[in-house]
Amino acid sequence: MRAIVIHPPHVLRVEDIEPGTASPGAGEVLVRMAAGGICGSDLHYYHHGGFGTVRVREPLTLGHEASGHVEAIGTGVTGLKPGDLVAVNPSEPCGDCPSCKRGDLNHCVNMRFNGSAMRFPHVQGLFRDYMRVPAARLFRIDPAVSAAEAALCEPLSVALHAVNQAGDIRGQNVLITGCGPIGVLVAVAAKLAGAARIIGTDMAAHALGIAARLGVDTPINLSETPDGLAPFAADRGQIDTAFECSGNPAALAGALGALKPKGRIVLVGLGGDASLPVNMAVAKELSIVGTFRFASEFAEAARLISSRAIDLSPMVTETYPAERADEAFIHASDKSRATKIALTF
Repeated sequence: MRAIVIHPPHVLRVEDIEPGTASPGAGEVLVRMAAGGICGSDLHYYHHGGFGTVRVREPLTLGHEASGHVEAIGTGVTGLKPGDLVAVNPSEPCGDCPSCKRGDLNHCVNMRFNGSAMRFPHVQGLFRDYMRVPAARLFRIDPAVSAAEAALCEPLSVALHAVNQAGDIRGQNVLITGCGPIGVLVAVAAKLAGAARIIGTDMAAHALGIAARLGVDTPINLSETPDGLAPFAADRGQIDTAFECSGNPAALAGALGALKPKGRIVLVGLGGDASLPVNMAVAKELSIVGTFRFASEFAEAARLISSRAIDLSPMVTETYPAERADEAFIHASDKSRATKIALTF
């Protein structure tokens, strides 16, 4: 069985790994993988061998955004049949730790998350031909939806959770700093949540073009207009809620300056430590909120994509067969011409 495996940075191989086609056990489903989206964390593993303190310490099959087709069903599984297109939830919380018992499944202290080097041994990922998956982690998607779009359930879940962290944003002016894939999906989620106007900033024209197609009303290219947010900082701020999706300290400072007094910023992007203009945050009585992964939002993401309540096809820039994984990762790394690059199996 083929899998896309990272070794040291830039050593990406399509390898044969242990057979994954054994019959599924009770409550399991054998999934024949169809598509997988390359995420920012996959790119960090590819280019840098990890991010922050997380390091690849053994060969790691990448991938946590994926969809596939049901190949076989174990005993006790209902609601699925062979051939069904399914989105795969990569999260497997333990259910027993204090966080799980509080209902905070995304904060499980024993979380197993596919394609992650946070634990050792690592939790192997979804970029492979076949995988046995607990049925509870599979969500049926209408066959009219492409497999690459179905794989967007995972990042859409992240965006839905981020918008849920903001509270009620109906009728608000919303700012999104960083219009990469997550920023674009936050715009989609914010529009669904009733935001009146969405302003989006980025340094890349390609990213802003996709963002404008999927919910951003006012795109601002900061590489062309570095002071593009200045009008929104007038009179102590014009923005009700901001979502910082870039992980860039300068973007964080700009977003805080644009917020109204008593505004809220949701920190979505991971970019390491950054300076915080504490005096501004105090004087404006700003709320600063974090967001991490998702929980129940995965089911909502699958419903939205499957029902065609949203059409995310503009996000899929190109698909590559698994054997061209290196080429796909290089393309995905070029933000001037890529939003979401998908691998097919």
